[in-house]
Amino acid sequence: MSRVDTARRVVVRDSLGVAVATGTYGLSFGAVGVASGLDVAQTCALSLLMFTGASQFAMAGVLGSGGTPLAGALAALLLGTRNTLYGLRLAPLLGYRGWRRLVAAQVLIDESTAMAVTRGDRALARTGFWTTGATIFVLWNLFTLLGAVAGEQLGDPRDLGLDAAVGAAFLALLWPRLRTPRTRLVAALAAVVAAGAVTVTPAGVPVLVAAGVAVLVGALSRGEAPPETPPKAQPGSQPGQEELR
Repeated sequence: MSRVDTARRVVVRDSLGVAVATGTYGLSFGAVGVASGLDVAQTCALSLLMFTGASQFAMAGVLGSGGTPLAGALAALLLGTRNTLYGLRLAPLLGYRGWRRLVAAQVLIDESTAMAVTRGDRALARTGFWTTGATIFVLWNLFTLLGAVAGEQLGDPRDLGLDAAVGAAFLALLWPRLRTPRTRLVAALAAVVAAGAVTVTPAGVPVLVAAGVAVLVGALSRGEAPPETPPKAQPGSQPGQEELR
């Protein structure tokens, strides 16, 4: 077996490990989606069309707290802006044009980006990108359906305390990202501002206000440090849920 084939096999193996661990987490979103008031079809549509986990949890959180669909969509959009930066980085690396670029954009997520940018050439980058992105897409949607159906069968989520699942899941996504004093300070400031906004603004707006705090801090500190890039996924490791799209 040639060195090229060996390298490709290693990339596929690592990509599948990351994809399986991440894709099965769609089970949680399925349950959270119906707990927030969405039906099974709506929950599955979010995974199929939006396909960016952190944004999906944000939208479900806003809707679950009584916010409007517009507020939920804005919260999801703010969290999804980082994918634009990934696109700028991967466009020259993958080298796709036309309809191929449009298809690639659908699976442009944290994990597929991480498994592409760490490769030494375009062929291996494409292998890592597509193996990771396509596998997660299939598994995420499959497990979203399973989680949504299971969650719907449980009846009123408040009877089991599942109405708190959205907040808990979102906190699980956020917590591992608080690695530096700056990110912890921004999170604390955003929490204080959001808590103050709860009593004077409609449901869903506090989430947008908290996100605005992070955007403001990022704008004020522009140029001080490069934006954080997805960490390299190590062979055999289990990626944290914080790396959800």
